[in-house]
Amino acid sequence: MSSTSTEDRILSVLEDDAQASYSEIAQRAEVSKPTVRKYIQKLESDGVIVGYSADVDPKKLSSQSIAMVGIDVASEQYVEATRALKALESVEALYTSSGDHMLMAEVRAQDGDALGDVISDDILDIDGVTAAHPSFLQERLK
Repeated sequence: MSSTSTEDRILSVLEDDAQASYSEIAQRAEVSKPTVRKYIQKLESDGVIVGYSADVDPKKLSSQSIAMVGIDVASEQYVEATRALKALESVEALYTSSGDHMLMAEVRAQDGDALGDVISDDILDIDGVTAAHPSFLQERLK
């Protein structure tokens, strides 16, 4: 058995394949199915596992464009601005960042023009948002 903790082995399997069955997770993590069930329930209730998702190749989406948008926000309006950003339907995910921008948003729209409209008409119109810097995703490499 691996020296890695049971929790880490289970999480590793889930990160690799969020659709893995308890049987598959148990086999790959070298534990029993009841152990997998117990750990997953605990990880979900503790907020470690916050959801399950599918990886999407943006190049394969004929009806959608995706951009990662670096967003700068005035400090005194940070809370209100992040609430407004989270409420936008086109913002798929929103992250705090220690990089060049305070926030990073995964933004999706029908096409590049619609994505530009979301950035200029929705994101930049939010009180406190001072700048938005998009990087359009083109091809998923991994």
